[in-house]
Amino acid sequence: MLKGINPLLNADVLQALRAMGHGDDLIIADTNFPSDSVARQTALGRLLRIDASAAEVVKAVLSLYPLDTFVDDAAARMEIVGKPDEIPSVQKEVQKEIDAAEGKSWPMLPVERYAFYERAKQAYCVIQTGERRFYGCFAFRKGVIPPDAE
Repeated sequence: MLKGINPLLNADVLQALRAMGHGDDLIIADTNFPSDSVARQTALGRLLRIDASAAEVVKAVLSLYPLDTFVDDAAARMEIVGKPDEIPSVQKEVQKEIDAAEGKSWPMLPVERYAFYERAKQAYCVIQTGERRFYGCFAFRKGVIPPDAE
């Protein structure tokens, strides 16, 4: 355990978050997502795990991880097949965590299921959560941390 770091963030996850650069994608996926096979195609090449709900994992990650302010799709969610405008409770919970971390409303953009799989394969890494509800899959593009004021 370390001061100021959410205890859900294990050493492997912390190393990956630290290694990522501006514009790299992070996938946070539910238990039904093909996380292992997709993770093998990512830059990291292996699956990371945090066994907690999607909202808890997003809260922990966003406590350290800056979202990209230069793009519209820095926060994205997998659409429900056949119901692209419906937002299930798991996504509403994650939206609250994004807004809290950013201190403002930061709506997630919907991504069609198969387009989400393709985005995930191009990501830096995948964190599989213990989330059992459907459509608990999210993509976050890493931003930058500005230098200290001079």
